[in-house]
Amino acid sequence: MNLELIGIVVVVGMLLGMLGTLEIGRRLGTRRMAEDPDGAKAGAGAVEAAVFGLMGLLIGFTFSGASARFDARRGLLVEEANCIGTAWLRLDLLPASAQPALREKLRQYTDARLAVFRKIPDVEAAKIELDRAALLQNEIWTQTLAACRESGESSTRVLLVPALNQMFDMAATRTLGVKMHPPMIIYAMLAVLLLASSLLAGYDMGAGKGRSWFHSFAFVVVISLTFYVILDFEFPRIGIIRIHNFDQVFVDLRQSMK
Repeated sequence: MNLELIGIVVVVGMLLGMLGTLEIGRRLGTRRMAEDPDGAKAGAGAVEAAVFGLMGLLIGFTFSGASARFDARRGLLVEEANCIGTAWLRLDLLPASAQPALREKLRQYTDARLAVFRKIPDVEAAKIELDRAALLQNEIWTQTLAACRESGESSTRVLLVPALNQMFDMAATRTLGVKMHPPMIIYAMLAVLLLASSLLAGYDMGAGKGRSWFHSFAFVVVISLTFYVILDFEFPRIGIIRIHNFDQVFVDLRQSMK
């Protein structure tokens, strides 16, 4: 399942849906004006104000929330890289004979964690890397405990074990952070409101003698682009707005693991 393809389908479907409801609304408005010119707009202002007002409120709510989660994910990325870097440095506390194997495991773990998020548009590929990272976590933990017992230094255990704990905890936090989204009912409601607003806009356009293609396409394109930007912020690994540039922190960290 490719999330990038799903996102494109959703946005294109919304754009076509809004064009369709706009045309339906225009035809309804034209028919209503022909049948009852005086009563065609009676009470329409209150309905339109309610629908458009609620649509604006929901757009603002979802946009603000998506932007905040985007910033939070960038922060978690940097924090996880820092935790891995700290654990890497504290491996110096172990006996020299135990360090090479653990350093290689930590390199592989860093590669796996970087690959998890870079492959997110392909859910199955990302899950394979996530499972590989989890397996490496267990191996790193087991080998570290054995090395700590071998060293016999309590300071080694006190400094290194908490660093690994924090590294693993941050990995779990960041992985769960990718799944933090508003309930789908929020986006379903937003989609319904966008379609309803198109219907009402089309109904108003039905009062004119001709069809205004410019206003029709301007309305649909602007609203669809807004919807797309919200989704882009919410899923920053599958659209135009990308968090990939911040992966450079992991790339630099990996390059420093000599």
